[in-house]
Amino acid sequence: MAEAIDTAQLTAGWRGRLALEFRRRHDRTILARRRHYGPLLVQRTFHPEGAPCHAYVIHPPGGVVGGDSLELDIRLDRASHALITTPAAAKFYRTAGPSAYQLQRFAVSEAASLEFLPAETILHGASRTLLDNRFDLHADARLITFDVLCLGRPGSGDHFLSGVCTQQTQIRRGDAMLLHDRLNLEAGDRLLTAPWGLDGRTVIGTCIATPAPEGLENRLREALASRDGLRLGISRLGDVLICRCLGHGAEPVREALHLAWSLIREAVIGVPPHPPRIWKT
Repeated sequence: MAEAIDTAQLTAGWRGRLALEFRRRHDRTILARRRHYGPLLVQRTFHPEGAPCHAYVIHPPGGVVGGDSLELDIRLDRASHALITTPAAAKFYRTAGPSAYQLQRFAVSEAASLEFLPAETILHGASRTLLDNRFDLHADARLITFDVLCLGRPGSGDHFLSGVCTQQTQIRRGDAMLLHDRLNLEAGDRLLTAPWGLDGRTVIGTCIATPAPEGLENRLREALASRDGLRLGISRLGDVLICRCLGHGAEPVREALHLAWSLIREAVIGVPPHPPRIWKT
């Protein structure tokens, strides 16, 4: 059963809240409404490929401490198409007290397409974090999302020797639950080192797409099979395609997910890949 989030705890620290609403206007999608509180914002949007709207969510402080929360509420109106990414990694710092929270909610209306493709999330040693994502899709809405989760910063000597993270993702179409994915990570737990778990790898990448046509998973397996040092798992639940990869560094995992996105975008969303320009900087 999903862990209930006690929203009363969210008032203990600093709250960053951002609400965005995308609408189709004539031949393109625009950001029709935005409301923000605290240091979480979108400065401007871009249309590098015409109709889809590209938006970069910015968190200027760059890090979140215990008791703080980031809340994102994204809504896509009928027939709109938004690609949302972030320019930098999200960092959750060590805490001796309460947990930090990241709550993200997405509502995707009829014939709309959402691509939520953030940069990696870095969990510092001794952090306590809850990451909760919920996608509510109309019957014919389309979705591609990925995330990269990093345990510690091994290159800086932080090997995540203490800390805990719960990550939960739910995808619904109407009243039907398509996917309920939950990951509990705790320093010292055998899951982090066992061959049937993370096998000592410190970076977890996940890409999810729906509705995914039959056979798309085979194309992904062929394209990603040559990625040295990565453990890959590709599966489907109904029309939901799930690609997971484990690695020893954020960059190879991120590159694998970028490649997966470029291979599945046209099949799922209906337009060829056009990477956000910030991915090249």
